[in-house]
Amino acid sequence: MHIATKKPDVRFARLTVLALAATMIPLSLSVGASASAKAAGPTLVVYSAQGYDSATVKAFNATHPGFTVTLNDNSTGPLLQQIQAEGNHPTWGVLWVDGAQAFAQLDREGLLAKHIVPKVSFNTVGRANIPADGSYVPTGLTATGALVYDSAQIKASQLPKTWADLLKAKYKGMLGMNDPTQSGPTYPLIAGVMNYLGHYRFGSTAAAVKAGEAYFTKLKANGLVINATNGPTLSAIAAHTIKMAIIQSSAGYGAEVSTSPTFRVAYLNPVTALPGVIGIDAKMPKSVRAEAQKFVDYVLSPAGQHVMQIGDPQGDSLFWPVLNGEKPANKVIPPLSTVPMQTTNPYVWGPLEPSINTWFSANINNG
Repeated sequence: MHIATKKPDVRFARLTVLALAATMIPLSLSVGASASAKAAGPTLVVYSAQGYDSATVKAFNATHPGFTVTLNDNSTGPLLQQIQAEGNHPTWGVLWVDGAQAFAQLDREGLLAKHIVPKVSFNTVGRANIPADGSYVPTGLTATGALVYDSAQIKASQLPKTWADLLKAKYKGMLGMNDPTQSGPTYPLIAGVMNYLGHYRFGSTAAAVKAGEAYFTKLKANGLVINATNGPTLSAIAAHTIKMAIIQSSAGYGAEVSTSPTFRVAYLNPVTALPGVIGIDAKMPKSVRAEAQKFVDYVLSPAGQHVMQIGDPQGDSLFWPVLNGEKPANKVIPPLSTVPMQTTNPYVWGPLEPSINTWFSANINNG
């Protein structure tokens, strides 16, 4: 996730509109080629949308001589489009973004190396976000669908308490959210709402999608404002265009500790767990996959976790750790036990992302 002060957090749009990716491939290839020419050993290219990725790559290179890691830092949507466009000639060696849905789909396509999970002590949340085949690994946790609001505009006592409350007339025109084709955390938010509204109630994913489409259609009728990513959405709150938004928790905390001290974060029941996730390209040569595994191991080591927590202190570093013995980097983050959080199945919702995003774009963004 990227917050207001960074490039867009545009992380999960994903696996559909491939035309955008074509314009980005030459840059990525030239970066990788240039680095390869200088490297004594194999070169690993990390595709990442994490705010602390540059600091992590720099720290890894400084402590692992003989390897060269380069970074393709972008928003999640363009990165996933680029991966799809590369097809059988991939440049990426590691993907590191928020949300497991895209990884589940890449795993289904046979694009992820299996059994890459380091032998470290994951806490309960960490273990809950590891797939059976070990094809990707959680590195930290935030929540998507957090209610970020300006306490100077609306009091905590006046906030909606449930997802149904957001449809009430008194909140008309007050709420914003991001575009799922641009903002990575937004599709997991939509899938989470659908999962809550329909999946458990009706026992059917199709019924859940239908219930979710009806809900977001009503939310739009109640004046929902769509912006591309966290930055414009948070700016809309600051400009008093809207009073609150459903976005990623770390974006709200980041604004609170940096540019917008009157911003606060509240939680409707439930919000959806959003793990930061890392995976390795199964199509890379063995030497590159070995380097990629060392990078994954480093990210989940105490040294790597420390870099993650200091690398973007007003943004992505504001996560809940997934390892025993680690604590959040800032006291603004509440105990995870106080957050009403659900975990959705990425292997159920990942394949539905293209069709749901297409529906959202046609009916909510532009409908």
